[in-house]
Amino acid sequence: MHGIAPIAHSVRLKQPESVNVRKKEDRKLQDAPRWLGPVAPSRTALVTPISAARWLLVLIAIAAIYFFHGFIVPVLASLVIAFASWPVYRKILNRVGGNTTIGATIAIILILAFLIVPIGIAATYAVGELRDWIGWALEVNKHGAPPPDWILALPGVGEWLADQWVHRVGSPGAIGELVQIVSGANIGNIYRAVIALGDGAFHLLLTMLFMLIALFFVFRDGASFTRQLDLLGERILPARWERISRVVPATISSTVTGMTLIAIGEGIVLGIAYWLAGVPSPVTLGVLTGVMALIPGGAPLSFTLVSVYLMASGSLFAGIALFVWGTVELFIVDKTVRPKLVGGPIKLPFLPTFFGLIGGVKTMGFLGLFIGPVLMALIVSIWREWMREVELSDIPDPMALEPQPMPKTPDVIVTKQTTAV
Repeated sequence: MHGIAPIAHSVRLKQPESVNVRKKEDRKLQDAPRWLGPVAPSRTALVTPISAARWLLVLIAIAAIYFFHGFIVPVLASLVIAFASWPVYRKILNRVGGNTTIGATIAIILILAFLIVPIGIAATYAVGELRDWIGWALEVNKHGAPPPDWILALPGVGEWLADQWVHRVGSPGAIGELVQIVSGANIGNIYRAVIALGDGAFHLLLTMLFMLIALFFVFRDGASFTRQLDLLGERILPARWERISRVVPATISSTVTGMTLIAIGEGIVLGIAYWLAGVPSPVTLGVLTGVMALIPGGAPLSFTLVSVYLMASGSLFAGIALFVWGTVELFIVDKTVRPKLVGGPIKLPFLPTFFGLIGGVKTMGFLGLFIGPVLMALIVSIWREWMREVELSDIPDPMALEPQPMPKTPDVIVTKQTTAV
């Protein structure tokens, strides 16, 4: 024992001086007066580190949404386009040797050439034609106008519609009263709002620019972001993330390809048909037909009404030809093009589609035409997956219903015990 004490004493002497200095500073900090009173003897934390981290992430997310809410619409639009065009982007990457920067640049150029520019040109022509419509409405509201001949020529309902025209539209001031009843605004204010669309065009161009910038980085860094999202999703939803991570991209791709792109194509094809048939304002009617094509049954209703207008105005052959063309085009799209693009028709109910369109346009503007239906499709698909899990959980296990074999009991040997009398 006497030999151990000098060794321990020498070990204590060999400790570095920085350790001793640190211990002295810790003692001084413990003995120093505190602003909020003495330290409680219990060291138990009121909030666990995991809970504190989660609340901190929630607060950071709320602050980010508050400061960057103006960029939510272009970011959502870029994510939707990236999900829908990701298979094409993968093919581009294979052609350029896996260079993500070059692949993202080529993908942005293709989107500009085949999506953004045609939509911008059509919107420009449509706004010009809408100004002519509103100018005509202002003139009729000021001086009045008799019912058109094509309304009088409609069989069965021509006289009734002509009478309604005289009372609701043709009289001086009637259009202003009708617009005020429907929208609560004066027709002059609506005309000024349409003229002010030129000022809003700069905001739309700025939003498009932000969307393209965000889309470039989504293409370039999408793979690494997806891996990080998978790690986080498996931690948050360990039992459901694997299926949700497959359902969400498939839903977005099917909705954009099966609804949005096909609706744009139908608007272009039927708009050209309107122009060939001699319909006034074919670009505006083509845009309206494309928007209506997002709703189930909207495209047939649009070209049917235009065909009726042509036949009632005296162009019988043009009206019949337009109706036949629209019917054949719709049949080809639904039976051949749509199944090849999305593997089958999208079974999205009418009401969610309609609410997605109206709500998207009201909250996000022009881009809401494409984002709104996608968000509603996501909600419906997640709801259906939830219902599927509930139904599968209610089905009894067939193995549990099979009768279990009885356990074998050991043979009992009965012996006769003889007793002597």
